[in-house]
Parts: sequence; structure tokens; C-alpha cells
Amino acid sequence: MSHNLIIFLNAHQICHKLDITGAYAKIGYFEREADLIFQDEVHGNLFEQVEGTIDLLFTKYIKAIISYDGIHRNETYEYPKEVVREALLNAIAHKDYSGSTPIQIRVYPDKLMIWNEGHLPENWTVGNLLKSHSSRPYNPDIANSFFRSGYVESWGRGISKMTELCLAGGLPEPSYVVEGSDFWVIFKKDIYNTEYLESLGLNGRQVKAVLFAKEGKITNSDYQTLNSISKRTATTELTELSSKFKILIKTGTSGSSIFYKIVGQ
Repeated sequence: MSHNLIIFLNAHQICHKLDITGAYAKIGYFEREADLIFQDEVHGNLFEQVEGTIDLLFTKYIKAIISYDGIHRNETYEYPKEVVREALLNAIAHKDYSGSTPIQIRVYPDKLMIWNEGHLPENWTVGNLLKSHSSRPYNPDIANSFFRSGYVESWGRGISKMTELCLAGGLPEPSYVVEGSDFWVIFKKDIYNTEYLESLGLNGRQVKAVLFAKEGKITNSDYQTLNSISKRTATTELTELSSKFKILIKTGTSGSSIFYKIVGQ
């Protein structure tokens, strides 16, 4: 038996042995915070939980945008699969299994949230996670099993990797919330697309302006040029986007120094 095969079998043995209350994943789809529409649970050993959870998320919970390149069908998911997989692996490797609550994945129309009960290393804050750091998993045996099986790296790059993949996919950076033993990873999808903006009641000019601002910012002059309209109309409609729809935020004090950016960017 080869050395690599022995390592792989040992890794599987560690993850198969984990038979603890709460050692499973729970998925729910919410229209709003209090409106649970449907839910599922994924049980089995940790490898089966990873594969089963990802398969269920991307067949039932997360939509794919269909496009065609000639006769070839392309599917672009709302969230990159590699990002969600990395977050799930992190949740499993860092979960405090002394608690009895499963990993929870909440899917909303505009975001996806992954929760696990866990703790940051002593004296760490979220700031430590967002900068270069060493790999310090809460459950080193589980993390090592995933590493030996080729599921993860062992360099503490999970956070930066998720950020890179989200930005490459045109999504906002993930956010992280740590409150006591609650650890949340939150992904927001790009809701600023034509269909969504029109559903809010924006007119065609305003939709074009928001899509333009996604690339960085938009000024009153940009709005006028983009839509071939007067300064007065541009001012009125930009004011609506910031005060009524609360999609853009106004920056600057007067004249050419004023510009608008997408809220949260």
C-alpha cells in the first residue's frame, strides 16, 4: 500500500469517527428573516456532509444564470461554487463540537449566510482574519484530514481566497461577524442588475446610471452624457437614487467635487 493511500485512509478514518450530536449541516431558504420557506439537513461523515451540502445548495437553493456561447450552454451561479465550498470547509474545521447545534446555512434572495459555533484564536479579532495569517484551525485533526485528502490548503489563505474569488465574480467581499461563540460568514450577491433595479421602480436612465456606478462612481456630468439629458433632470434623478431608493450615496460638497457611489462599495 502506498504512503499517500495510507494518509488518505487515515484522514477518512478521522472524519468517519466523528459521531457527535449536532455534527451535521442544516440549510434553510428565507424570503425574510422570519419567513422560512423550506429546509433540509445533510448528515453522514464529514466528507459526505461537504459533498452533500454543496450538491444540495447548487441544485435547489442557489440559482444559475444560463447563457450560450454558440451551441454551448454556460451556467454562472449567483455565488462561485469554490467560495461556498471553502466557507463550508472552514466552518467544519473550526466548529466547536462541544456544542450541540449544527452548522447553519441561510439562503436569502440577496445573500447567503453560513454560521458555525466556534472561537477565534486567543487575542484575535476579525482584523486578524482579514490580513495575512498562519493556519490555526480549531480542530487540527479535521483540518489535516481535509488537507491530506486534497480538500484544502494549509497556509491560512481561506479568507483571502474567498475574497479574491468573490471580487473576480463581480460580488462584494464577504463579511464576517463574530459575537461570542457565533461565527458568521456572509456573502451578498450582485443584486444591482437590470431586472432587479426595474422591479424597484427605477426608470431606464436610472438603471443605466446604477450599472455605470458599479464600475466605481458616477457624477452629474456622467449622468447627463450617459442619458443625453439636462443637468436639472440629472440632478433630480440622482437625488432620487440616493434619497428615495437609497442605492447611491452622495460624496463631496459642491460643484465638480460631488459624485455618487453604490451604497456599501
